[in-house]
Amino acid sequence: MNDMTPRRLSPTEIVRAYHERTKHSLKGYAAGPGTLDWDAQPEPFREFDGAPRISLALPATELTAPFGDLFQAGKVFAHRITLETLGSLLRYAFGLAAWKEYGPDRWALRCNPSSGNLHPTEVYAIVRGLPDLEDGLYHYLPREHALERRCLHARQPDSEPGLWIGLTSIHWREAWKYGERAFRYCLLDTGHALGALGYAAAALGWRTDLVAPLTASCLPTLLGTGRHADFEGAEAEDPEALIAITAADAGQRPRPVLPDIEEADWYGQANTLDPHPMYRWPIIGEAAEASCATGEPGGRGTGPDPADPSRKPMPGEGQTLPCGDIFLQRRSAQRFDARTEMPKESFFAMLDALLPREGGPFSPLGSAPRLHPVLFVIRVKDLEPGVYALPRHGQAAERLKALLDPQFGWQKVEGAPEHLPLYRLVEGDKRHIARMVSCGQWIASDGCFSLGMLGEYDAPIGRDPHAYRSLHFEAGLLGQVLYLQAEAAGFRGTGIGCFFDDDFHGALGLKDTTFQSLYHFTVGYPKTDSRITTLPPYPSDAPAAPASG
Repeated sequence: MNDMTPRRLSPTEIVRAYHERTKHSLKGYAAGPGTLDWDAQPEPFREFDGAPRISLALPATELTAPFGDLFQAGKVFAHRITLETLGSLLRYAFGLAAWKEYGPDRWALRCNPSSGNLHPTEVYAIVRGLPDLEDGLYHYLPREHALERRCLHARQPDSEPGLWIGLTSIHWREAWKYGERAFRYCLLDTGHALGALGYAAAALGWRTDLVAPLTASCLPTLLGTGRHADFEGAEAEDPEALIAITAADAGQRPRPVLPDIEEADWYGQANTLDPHPMYRWPIIGEAAEASCATGEPGGRGTGPDPADPSRKPMPGEGQTLPCGDIFLQRRSAQRFDARTEMPKESFFAMLDALLPREGGPFSPLGSAPRLHPVLFVIRVKDLEPGVYALPRHGQAAERLKALLDPQFGWQKVEGAPEHLPLYRLVEGDKRHIARMVSCGQWIASDGCFSLGMLGEYDAPIGRDPHAYRSLHFEAGLLGQVLYLQAEAAGFRGTGIGCFFDDDFHGALGLKDTTFQSLYHFTVGYPKTDSRITTLPPYPSDAPAAPASG
C-alpha cells in the first residue's frame, strides 16, 4: 500500500513558494481583495484598553543638528537617555508628521512611511533604570504621543540602565488592501522603521544595534505579543526586531533581561482594528511562521562588514537643514514635474549614502549588504540617460556581470566619486521600461531616476529562511535613506511596492533566482496638490493665535 501522505514542505520551501505566488506580472497580479469598503477600513491606531498612559513632552527635545552632520564622527552632541529624550526619539522616528484634509476625509501622516499609509508597524520600548520611568515594557501610541504601560518589571538594582526598541507587524493592516502580497509590504515597512529609528537616534548622539539572535519564542515573550489572552478578538502582532539604544560613546552595550513573566504585572487589552474582515489570507501566516528567526547565524551577507572603516563617512556637505525638520517634512511624492533635472552631485551623494559604512544608518541590520540597486537614470544633469548598477560590495559586481545581459557595457561612470561603484550598463531613454516594470505607474518615469533593488536571494534563504525578512528589512532601510537624502537635496521620493517581478528580471537578462528584485523606488521634483490642507500633527505644534485687541 503506497503512502499517499503529502510531504511536508520545509520552511525554506514555504518561503520560496510564497514569494513566487505573490509576484505581479504583465499577465496578472497576486491574489488580493476583489473589492474594498473604504468606509470600513481598519482602525489606524493600536491601543491597549485599560493600560495606564504616560504622556510624553511636546514640544520634545528638538533635533537641531544639521542633517549632514548626523553620521560625521563627533559632530552631534550625545544626549542622556531620559524620558524626555526617549519621547524625542519616538516622535521623530514614529510620531505623527502632519494631518491632511481633503473634503470630508482626514488622515494622519507619520515620520516612518508605510505602504498605502496603512502602518502595520507597532513600536515598543523596554526600559531599565531610566529617570522618571518605571522599569518595564511600554507601547508607543503616536496619535497621542504617549506611552502605554504594558508590563512592569521587577527592578534589579545591580543591572545597568538600558533602552531597547521593539518592532512588530499587524499583517491585517496591509492585507486588508493588498491581499497575499501584504507580508512583503509589512517587512518593507519594518525596514523603513529601522531606518527612521537609526536616523532619529543619530540626531540624539545615540547608536542603534540589532539584538541578535532572538528566537521566535524569545521576542514574543519580551514584547508581550505571545500573551494570547491580551489579544483575544483582536488582530495578532508578529514580532520583527529588537534594537538596543546606547550613547554613541558608550562602551559595552547592555543586554536585554527577560522579565519574570510569572511575577510581572501586565496591563491592557488590545483593541480590534477590523471587526468584520471580508477576506482571509492564510498563506501570510504560513510565510511568517516559516521565516521566523531560529537563533542561528545563517543567512548573513557575504560582502564586507557594514562597519567597514576603509570608507569615508557619509557625504554631508551642504546638507545644513536641521535634521528634525527633514524628519517631519518627509512625504511620499504623488506626482513629479517631468521637466526638472537633478544636479549630478546630488545624485552621486544619494547613491553614496546607500553604501554601508562606519557611522551610517545600517547598524540595525546586523549583516553585510545584500541588495544592489539597478537604476533608470532619466533626468540627471550632465549624465547620460540609461540603465546603471550600484553593486554595494565587490563580489556582487562580478556575480551580476555573470548573470545579467551579456550585452551590458559595465562602464565606470566618469566624474563619480572614486569610491562609488556606479556602472553604466546601457545608454538611452528607458522611461518606457521604468514605467512598465513598476506596474505602469507614471511616477516611475516622470522623476529624475527610479530603481529596483536586486537582492541576493537563493543563497541566504537557502541557509536560513529568516533571511527573507532581513532582505526586505534592508530594502526598506535603503528606501528610508533615499527618502531623507532626497528631502535634504530639495527633491522627494516614493517607494513602489507594485512592480512586475519577473518582467523586471527579464529586462535585465536574469534567468534564475540567484537575485530577486524586492523593492522599487523613485526620486524626482514633486508637484503638490493645493486642494489638500495640511494641519499640525499635535495641538502644541499649531501656530500661536494672534493677540486680540
